[in-house]
Amino acid sequence: MLRHLSIRDFVIVDRLELDFSAGFGALTGETGAGKSILLDALGLALGGKAESGVVRAGQARAEIVATFDLPPGGALQVWLEEQALEAGDGEVILRRVIDSGGRSKAWLNGTPVVLAQMRAAGEWLADIHGQHAHHALLRADAQLGLVDAHGGLVVQAREVAGRYRQWSVLRRAREAAEEGASSTEREREMLGWQVAELREIAFDQGEWLTLNQEQARLAHGAALIEGSASVLDGLAEGEYAVLPQLDVLLGRVAEMARHDAQLTDVQELFSSASIQLDEAAHAMRRYRDRLDIDPQRLAEIDQRIQAVMGMARKYRVAPEGLPGILAESEARLVRLTRQADPEALAREEAGAKELFMASARALSVRRRQVADDLAGAVTEAMQSLAMTGARFAIQLLPVEEGCPSGLETVEFLVAANASQPLRPLAKVASGGELSRIGLAIQVITSRNGATPTLLFDEVDVGIGGRVAEIVGRLLHQLGQDRQVLCVTHLPQVAAQADWQWTIAKESREGQTLSRVNVLDENGRIEEIARMLGGVHITETTRRHAAEMLDLKG
Repeated sequence: MLRHLSIRDFVIVDRLELDFSAGFGALTGETGAGKSILLDALGLALGGKAESGVVRAGQARAEIVATFDLPPGGALQVWLEEQALEAGDGEVILRRVIDSGGRSKAWLNGTPVVLAQMRAAGEWLADIHGQHAHHALLRADAQLGLVDAHGGLVVQAREVAGRYRQWSVLRRAREAAEEGASSTEREREMLGWQVAELREIAFDQGEWLTLNQEQARLAHGAALIEGSASVLDGLAEGEYAVLPQLDVLLGRVAEMARHDAQLTDVQELFSSASIQLDEAAHAMRRYRDRLDIDPQRLAEIDQRIQAVMGMARKYRVAPEGLPGILAESEARLVRLTRQADPEALAREEAGAKELFMASARALSVRRRQVADDLAGAVTEAMQSLAMTGARFAIQLLPVEEGCPSGLETVEFLVAANASQPLRPLAKVASGGELSRIGLAIQVITSRNGATPTLLFDEVDVGIGGRVAEIVGRLLHQLGQDRQVLCVTHLPQVAAQADWQWTIAKESREGQTLSRVNVLDENGRIEEIARMLGGVHITETTRRHAAEMLDLKG
């Protein structure tokens, strides 16, 4: 669950340090006070998209740090270990910094990460339901994704999609082979000649480096021999060579050091210099003795280098690019060789199709079970949301040849009352009905999920009265097993919460800032009364608010 949230210079928040509790918590306040800012900040900590406008005016950057308990079950723990992001003391710490230009950086357990890693971790920690989330229910892809997520079929659906892509690739290859056999044959001949030519040149980057080094040495052989002799003459073999003179000086210093120990260090320095210069002289002699001038070898190297350079110019690449050209040509030749045999491709295609169909059929069986269970649960929930007699169904529409999602697409159907037939959700649900249906689906699917923290941002828009009280009870029941945070403007929902905060605006030093107040029992009565009665709060309103709180659950 979410334990702590720290916010710095985010929108109209200067500094906030918030400690969260378990159960169902309500976030309330006047319209425009910034109730959703907390969830927006948390969304960024979970890897959401950042924009420059989120940084408080006049500040260089915004910072959000969210601390979660490490969920039980081990899945996130295993993932963190694989990513070298181990959690310390059973906590997961997400940190996000956004500068005024919109650029952001992210850290997970103190280690810099990319947003994809932060989002992946966030999927195990919290699930955010936005105030317009129910509108996504009108999209076919969202409906299918919800069914798969509810039934734990996401991995199976990804496997089906991958097998469909493999089948599609082979189908296109077989069709291309059948349609372009003659042009394919010409390209194969050209690639065959090209591969043979590149293989014959047998370019090797290690050889290329050695050749260039040897060419430089042979081309400058005379100068190197002359230079070696000159160095040896000055070092050890000439009339004024350094080493003999250094030995004389060393002997003189050694004699002096016998009478004054202070010269011992100087003697050691002279001795070390003499040893190193003697080693240098031996190394230079060995180098000079190996040097030779071999015009024939130089001509062979020049010829090899010219051949490689000519091949590189032909293919318009640097010599180092020739192996890449060969690899690409070989791979293309293999593909075209396969395409030259449409019957073989057809056999591969048939095998890939059968794999897809087998996995898609298995997925369809599971989807039918999940769809029936989910539809029944949503229908039951709708009865308590002022939709008595309404029905909800999930129809699987067959796709004969299959598609990336399998052998069917999904369509949500609804009948607003018992006398009406089932029709597509997008065509029959009013705004209020859609909101209630969406909330029922969110609560039911979240109840069966594994995410420990659920965040609802004004999902109760479009409802009120008795229905709002029922929604509050649903969220309260959900809070028995999970941590639930809900931004709400309805007193019936807020009254069902285990704890409540109010968010308000205040002016400080000429700036409008948002503050959060943790409410005690009296504070909750005042806030519920405000939500009930507006500007003028009476004792009657306060008694009503207190009664609502006493009747919670």
